[in-house]
Amino acid sequence: MHALKKNRPLRRIVLASAATVSGMVLLLSLKPHTSPTVVTASTDSPSVSSSSSASGGGAGTTTGDTVQTRWGPVQVRVTVRGGRLTDVTAVRYPRDNPRDQEINSYALPQLRREALAAQSAAIDTVSGATYTSTGYRQSLQSALDSAGL
Repeated sequence: MHALKKNRPLRRIVLASAATVSGMVLLLSLKPHTSPTVVTASTDSPSVSSSSSASGGGAGTTTGDTVQTRWGPVQVRVTVRGGRLTDVTAVRYPRDNPRDQEINSYALPQLRREALAAQSAAIDTVSGATYTSTGYRQSLQSALDSAGL
């Protein structure tokens, strides 16, 4: 006998209800699409802190602009010594759910390595982390511009 036969209306009701609930859960789990925008740092919190050096070799730490991506804000901080990029740290990045944490656990180290190797914001996009990569590049470029590189 067929599972959806007319003499078993309760089974049809249960299956239809389960399908409706599943569809609603999928629809509600989608996040709305927003285009990336750059949010500038506020004036009450300085984004550049320079460390004094006897040689005056251009050392310091600069925080880039916060870039709002589809999945959340991205912001990086760079450290410059002797006119070279020595460290890049992601200060803000999407981490609201386990999927964001999984993606960024492999994407951020790759983006950091690329930035240090390239000594610029001309880095490749990490597959599967397109929005984070784009925000990372934009924030990195603003930090490098502020640092004078």
